[in-house]
Amino acid sequence: MEEIIRTEYSELMQKAYIDYAMSVIVSRALPDVRDGLKPVQRRTLYDMLELGTYWDRPYRKSARIVGDTMGKYHPHGDSSIYDALVVMAQDFKKGQPLVDGHGNFGSIEGDGAAAMRYTEARLMKITQEVYLQDLDKDVVNWVPNFDETEKEPEVLPVRIPNLLVNGSDGIAVGMATSIPPHNLGEVADAARAYIRNSSLTSRQLMKYIKGPDFPTGGIVVNMDELPEIYETGTGKIRIRGKVEVEQGKNGKQYLVITEIPYPMIGANIGKFLCDVAELVESRQAPEITDISNQSSKEGIRIVLELRRGADVERLKNLLYRKTRLEDTFGVNMLAVVNGRPETLGLKQILDQFVDFQFDITTRKYQRLLAKEMEKEEIQEGLIRAVDVIDLIIEILRGSRNQQQAKDCLTMGVTDGIRFRHKTSEKQAKELCFTNRQAQAILDMRLVKLIGLELDALYKENEETKKKIDLYENILNNYDAMADVILKDLEHTKKEFARPRRTQLMNAQTAEPEEPEEEDAELVFLMDRFGYARTVEPSVYERNQEAADKENKYVFRCMSSGKICIFTDRGTMHTVRVKDLPFGKFRDKGTPVDNLCNYSSAEEEIVSVTPLADILDKKLVFVTSAGMVKVVDGGEFNASKRTISATRLSVEEDRLVMASPADQGEFLVMQTVDGYFIRFAVSEIPEKKKTAVGVRGIRLGADDRVEKAWLIASRMEFAVSYKEKKLILNKIRLSKRDGKGTKVRV
Repeated sequence: MEEIIRTEYSELMQKAYIDYAMSVIVSRALPDVRDGLKPVQRRTLYDMLELGTYWDRPYRKSARIVGDTMGKYHPHGDSSIYDALVVMAQDFKKGQPLVDGHGNFGSIEGDGAAAMRYTEARLMKITQEVYLQDLDKDVVNWVPNFDETEKEPEVLPVRIPNLLVNGSDGIAVGMATSIPPHNLGEVADAARAYIRNSSLTSRQLMKYIKGPDFPTGGIVVNMDELPEIYETGTGKIRIRGKVEVEQGKNGKQYLVITEIPYPMIGANIGKFLCDVAELVESRQAPEITDISNQSSKEGIRIVLELRRGADVERLKNLLYRKTRLEDTFGVNMLAVVNGRPETLGLKQILDQFVDFQFDITTRKYQRLLAKEMEKEEIQEGLIRAVDVIDLIIEILRGSRNQQQAKDCLTMGVTDGIRFRHKTSEKQAKELCFTNRQAQAILDMRLVKLIGLELDALYKENEETKKKIDLYENILNNYDAMADVILKDLEHTKKEFARPRRTQLMNAQTAEPEEPEEEDAELVFLMDRFGYARTVEPSVYERNQEAADKENKYVFRCMSSGKICIFTDRGTMHTVRVKDLPFGKFRDKGTPVDNLCNYSSAEEEIVSVTPLADILDKKLVFVTSAGMVKVVDGGEFNASKRTISATRLSVEEDRLVMASPADQGEFLVMQTVDGYFIRFAVSEIPEKKKTAVGVRGIRLGADDRVEKAWLIASRMEFAVSYKEKKLILNKIRLSKRDGKGTKVRV
């Protein structure tokens, strides 16, 4: 019978969400402080050990490893397992790779790994010897897998602080971890120092761990901020790429980037190259004449070719400030501690590691001690058995079955056993071997009675007693156990440590001085699609006919000036000339949408003009509602990139014209219904740009101004109207605010 439970929906959702969040935090996204591994990494490495993919054996297909891991331990999809396997094999992401990959495992430039059916993998030597050793000695807890058909280790018995060595990154629900990698040798030294003196602070431990050691090298430039970061577990590390200057032929110089910031790996290398190209196009770095990415398997090599006499230091600072060549690594040392996420400082991480080492070392030597004591028990039983071997043989010959003989050896039970002499029976009743000893006696072969075999037994027993003494000393003496851990750390450092790659220093990014460029005359070109660019006047003059035909706006401007774009919404956008792409005549240019706040989807361009050409002039504004006004050009000299150029009378009103008043003596306005009016510009009053203006023409119902022109009195001005030529100068001259003349053609 079903039972319906009434409950508050919000409470149920809250509980379900919290359960889900904790599952993601603990079981997927965050590493355990003890072994520094996420569950998917731990399960993959353990499965590789089970499959026998040892470092000195042939590679196994990645698909086999992934499938076995998914089927036994990690039922979350093959892509997450393979991604974890790939990352553990990439030496540019991990301070100490844990998997030896064979095949295409991706590149530092962001290329993805080949499909798992094409790649192979096996364990690294350090993984097998430092991360997975002693699992057979029951040094960690074992938990059931997802369907309770297998057992998996709760944590791996890692013998180095892997959380620091390899770092970690992951996004959980409401929290994220970001731990930088460190140098294995330095971390081992810090752990050994902490074992000797647990009162050391995070700042004192930095005598050994100088700072992060990224696999991509680079230069950390805020070294003075590191103590605070390691104290609190949070902060920002500023890291730069390494730039070298090389001399070429003919006095040319090259800036060569040989190391990149850790956050640049992947697609950000391509983004960096694009950023450098943009600096060249915007003439902020005109000294760079060529960019080439010569990176290979041997390492990073990005070459920037410079003009002779280039200011190298200015260019370096420009690259640091304007590109990803100097980047920030956000530190948040969050890990799972006793099933709960905690932000840890350097001291707390090492404290947890040392506790873990003492725990697994205790369990290891307890297991070894039990094994040796069991061995000693058997050896002592065999030695005692040798002394009474004739009696034992007599017991065995007189017993009807093995259990009868075993009972006699362990408890002196002689019932049913035939003895040759009463003395033998009396001696048999005094036997008291343990069960284990009795079984060993029963299993003993006669060859053990040879003299040399007996000598070996006595020697083996002596060795066993020495081991027991040693293990008991380790288990009962803190210093003895500490020495064992210290020796392990020293061995790991000696065998697997490598020199530091990342340099540490303090440096300020100097503001690069903008090169003093001469104010040069350029020609602005913008086609009807809104693509704009500038060219040299000589280039324009050679292609003048094509330029005038293909472009809607063509005029001369100065390189230090600004371009004003008036739109039908009554807005003025400004673009710096130096932000426009400068190049060849046939270059496409850049949409003005990308250079200012203008949106081609929401507004239309009414006019485009250099700011310098209107500052000392008057501008005539005409709107579709028939309003006109003259505004002083000085009002448009604003620092903001977007300002309101005029106020529109109603919401449906649109700006139709914005032109310098000196372009003509008369203003002609044309409406949709075919009414034209011509009156003197002098009749238009001067207003502020925030004013609506005055009426220029009386409009009929549903009529609106469609076009407007400024014309001179002594020059014929013709336009095409309804596919026929119309001379605007012949339109009857009237006063402002008239109805206009209906033109029929």
